[in-house]
Amino acid sequence: MTAETSRMRPAMAWRALRQLVNDPEDTPRVFEVIRALAGPSQVRGLRRFRRSETGKRILAEQIDLLDTLHDRHALAALPKGTLGRAYHDFIYGESLTADGLVEASIENDDNVYSYSDPDLRRFSERMRDQHDLWHTVTGYGRDPFGEACLLAFTYAQTRNRGVGVIVLVAAWLARSDGLVAWRALWKAFQNGRHASWLPEQDWEAMLKLPLADVRRQLALPQPWAYRQALASMQSQPA
Repeated sequence: MTAETSRMRPAMAWRALRQLVNDPEDTPRVFEVIRALAGPSQVRGLRRFRRSETGKRILAEQIDLLDTLHDRHALAALPKGTLGRAYHDFIYGESLTADGLVEASIENDDNVYSYSDPDLRRFSERMRDQHDLWHTVTGYGRDPFGEACLLAFTYAQTRNRGVGVIVLVAAWLARSDGLVAWRALWKAFQNGRHASWLPEQDWEAMLKLPLADVRRQLALPQPWAYRQALASMQSQPA
């Protein structure tokens, strides 16, 4: 393990967290916290990825998931009900693009994806690029609380300490919403523990499959706790 992948930078994380508390939708600060506190999680993830058949092929053939996600017309042409079509509608229906996270992740010169190991860089970029696919298959929305729930799910999958810290901050910010919010975050974490390991999935192939089948294959339940919490939050007076 090299210093570039294991060194913790708590001062950097603290500065970013203070900004994130003031503006929970400041996506570049999220990447700063993850970068500062990730430690060995990316290396552990790469090791596991390399043991999978999909991971071996992606690294050997240097497959870039973003190439597939950029093909808006191919995604739109997929039948309704497929993962790819649902992803297309999720992204472009909210006026997003597959480049949004890329831009946020490279806002600073100290780029979280500037690893010298090409396999580690490809794995890390693939993790970043599948974030909105995870939104689509888990059912957690792009609202701030949906992002928090997806991060709780992500922490269970990756054990990235930076992600875990952001979830704790989200739980603190949601304290006024009571136990319903805490239960939803805990349930999202539990869902992440019990689901298949999403980083190793062949997303390029799964885009053509019915979303319901993908969810069954990955052991992903409907996010009822999140939906209940979100409805409760939205019903409260401003």
